[in-house]
Amino acid sequence: MDTSDSSTAPQEKEPPAVPATPRGWRRWAMDTRPLHRPAYRRLWSSTIVTAVGSQLTAVAVPKQVYDITGSSAWVGAASLAGLVPLTVFALWGGAIADSMDRRRLLLITNSGIAVTSVLFWLQAVAGLESVAVLMVLLALQQAFWGLNSPARNASIARLVPADELAAANALGSTVMQTGQVVGPLLAGVLIPVVGLAELYLIDALALCVTVWAVYRLPALPPPPPTAAVRRRAGVREIAEGFRYISLHKVLLLSFLADIIAMVFGMPRALFPQLASETYGSSGEGLALGLLFAAIPIGAVAGGLFSGTFSRARRHGWMVIGSVVAWGLAVTGFGLSSSLWLAVVFLALAGVADMVSMVFRGAILLSAASDEMRGRMQGVFTVVVAGGPRLADVLHGTAGSAFGARTATAGGGLLVVVLMLGLAAAVPALRRYRV
Repeated sequence: MDTSDSSTAPQEKEPPAVPATPRGWRRWAMDTRPLHRPAYRRLWSSTIVTAVGSQLTAVAVPKQVYDITGSSAWVGAASLAGLVPLTVFALWGGAIADSMDRRRLLLITNSGIAVTSVLFWLQAVAGLESVAVLMVLLALQQAFWGLNSPARNASIARLVPADELAAANALGSTVMQTGQVVGPLLAGVLIPVVGLAELYLIDALALCVTVWAVYRLPALPPPPPTAAVRRRAGVREIAEGFRYISLHKVLLLSFLADIIAMVFGMPRALFPQLASETYGSSGEGLALGLLFAAIPIGAVAGGLFSGTFSRARRHGWMVIGSVVAWGLAVTGFGLSSSLWLAVVFLALAGVADMVSMVFRGAILLSAASDEMRGRMQGVFTVVVAGGPRLADVLHGTAGSAFGARTATAGGGLLVVVLMLGLAAAVPALRRYRV
């Protein structure tokens, strides 16, 4: 086994575990046990910086495309240009993450993402005004992200013990959701002041912090059984990952739960129509902003109070319950004629989504063997990225045919029925616990 990286990132002695059941208000607040472990703390701290920085680029690219073309269709095409390489390289990246030192892979891919951000900055400074260049750079960035995400998520199980996986996922998800709220708001403030080019540069500098944090991680080599074939990461290895999922029902069910919730119950494509037709009396712009912000805000609130659920051991039931709660909240949103009541329902949906993310992630890390975790995270990345995009098509079509509120409420009810039916038909998820 190659352990050459060990000398560059010395192993650290773990501190004693913190008490499992804190007293008083600490039982309800965010569960911070994983932060007592230096390696995980470094990985998590780097996420704080990049969660905001990546959203600056996520806003800057469609803004620049629209400024060049004046067409929302081109903005949509640019998004598709990023989805295809993300899907392909996430699956391949999962296989690579199972065949080489994950720390080394994180160093390579984070450096690649940083270089791509620099290239975004250079094209903006040079005033190229080329949509083709932007789409190529976006595809390159998403390819690196697809390679990076499986290794990053799979590494968590090597940095914290099994009983802290849910807490670790809650910490990471809270930071990412916070970035989705703060990043776009910050971009909106900065664009008139410093311009688009500087947003790309800020993201590139933030990624340098991430590279340094990853460099300080311990070596994360593949386990001994795969060391002899650690360089292999091809189609056969990707196919083995899908076979592994088919043979482990709890993993398959965790993916299906997310697909049910996101494909049938994510109504974001209908937000503009609802803001105009249903909540326009409150101001269409205000309504649209609140609808898009409500779910992330609810998710952040759920993360801040993760102590209320992160110690649960029946992970399967937590997934089932949270997906059903998501469906009920979306149904309530679809039935709401009041903007503020709609925002409350969407925020509750965000809380449910946070709980679902936490325990689905914990199941993937605890139920899969270490030599397969990278491939499981690759599939997870594809499901998370692809589900909402499929939902946009489905809800957009249903909204045009039946009306936005009917399509939204119907989708939420369908989530509840499908999730309860799946849980009743296949007991593996109900029985899963740690």
